[in-house]
Amino acid sequence: MNQNSHFLVYEIQESLPTRFLIFNICLISLTLESDIITRTNSKSSMQAKHKIPFNRPFIAGKELYYIAQTVTFGNMAGDGHFTKSCCELMENRFEVPRVMMTPSCTAALEMCAMLCDLKPGDEVIMPSYTFVSTANAVVLRGARPVFVDIRRDTLNIDEDLIEAAITPNTKAIFPVHYGGVSCEMDTIMTIADKHGLIVAEDAAQGVNSFYKNRALGSIGHLGCYSFHETKNYISGEGGAICINDNQFLDRAEIIRDKGTNRKRFLRGQVDKYSWVDIGSSYVTSEIVSAFLYGQLEQLEEIRLRRKANFNHYHRALKGLEEEGLLRRPIVPDGCESNYHMYYILLPNQGIRDGLMRHLNHHGIMAVFHYVPLHSSPMGLKMGNAEADLPVTEELAVCLLRLPLYFEITDDEQDIVIQAVSSYLMSRSTTTHKVKKAIRI
Repeated sequence: MNQNSHFLVYEIQESLPTRFLIFNICLISLTLESDIITRTNSKSSMQAKHKIPFNRPFIAGKELYYIAQTVTFGNMAGDGHFTKSCCELMENRFEVPRVMMTPSCTAALEMCAMLCDLKPGDEVIMPSYTFVSTANAVVLRGARPVFVDIRRDTLNIDEDLIEAAITPNTKAIFPVHYGGVSCEMDTIMTIADKHGLIVAEDAAQGVNSFYKNRALGSIGHLGCYSFHETKNYISGEGGAICINDNQFLDRAEIIRDKGTNRKRFLRGQVDKYSWVDIGSSYVTSEIVSAFLYGQLEQLEEIRLRRKANFNHYHRALKGLEEEGLLRRPIVPDGCESNYHMYYILLPNQGIRDGLMRHLNHHGIMAVFHYVPLHSSPMGLKMGNAEADLPVTEELAVCLLRLPLYFEITDDEQDIVIQAVSSYLMSRSTTTHKVKKAIRI
């Protein structure tokens, strides 16, 4: 029996029909698990093409058992036992005053934009090198994202360029912690305090990462997490908003619950609930939270496994970096990563694209990352054609992400490393050295 199926032997105290229900769900789980193994070992064209995928969702502990329990608890809609358990676990581990689960990090960012009370004409400072949700949350309120260039070492927003981008219309800063490595938050918070701005951390990739012993998502006035299946801790889709400033707490509850004061009604603070503000359906399913809780219980175990995988790449690729054929990720002092991704920077786009094709030919799925938002069709439509972001534009076309997931094996990583090495070494006589092509 697979070790992940150990929940079958747990003592079940519920009634006999409940026992049968949970037992049947567990049998279905085992069947699905067996089917996954069969499909993984099959010679289907999809698997033959990508023997090593870029990402693979995983089960770390009691996720399926908890889903079965959710059905028996009689509350599948949201804010039940497992949603509360997820929130309490993160509040305690990350020292966040209040965590609220959301259907996605996108939803959490949209809540942040509402809590910032953004209006048409307002501006929010953020990097262009980020996922579209960071900007969309702002644009949906009628405000305008103001894009600032990134640092060469971390690919995070360059804190030294933020103050020059502030205008009388600036209302907030949305720093993005790229790859689970923190932005320079002390400087950002000092700037925000000086100018009276709200800081909402986009820590989609930063769950269980730290900056000077403070959890990402807990430093700004607000923070956002993602539990999408491509992240370190997964629930398929899922997210959370961190409320670090009590001035936002009451309104966050209202916005999350469709603009109603339903939470106050459930606490007996009002005799009926009604529509009192803008909002949307930002409550996540209890089934999603049940799966996630099984992951969060393994918070440190998952981080340590990913750290080992990250370090396996990092050690093996050191020689290629010393030869000037690539650049490895940089984690500054004071930053504790969650090892969300492993990327390499190549000398130019041609070599990056050629290596990606080479890996794909050998059954390895590697991907580049964001198209900078300022140069995207929507970004250009919003008048960013003249944006001066040279580092963003340079690094975005040179970055390649290698496969990194919880269950990747040393042997699979060695195959990736060998494929990367063989391609770059074969071109080494004609390749521009990365230290010249990409300034460090």
